[in-house]
Amino acid sequence: MAEFKKGDKVAWDSSQGEVEGKVERKLTSETHIKSHKVAASKDNPEYLVKSDKTGAEAAHKPGALRKR
Repeated sequence: MAEFKKGDKVAWDSSQGEVEGKVERKLTSETHIKSHKVAASKDNPEYLVKSDKTGAEAAHKPGALRKR
């Protein structure tokens, strides 16, 4: 499984195409982003990422992210 750290430049696919941004932090417990529940855990972590273009935050599984 890929490991990322705060500040890593990453890219991911969205319905509008590829998005680039930075890792804000690793999520290891259930959290909410806006009204969306993120079911992260220590065994199934996700990463909070922030889009360079829009500033929007989203959570992604490690397999959905690519280092830049």
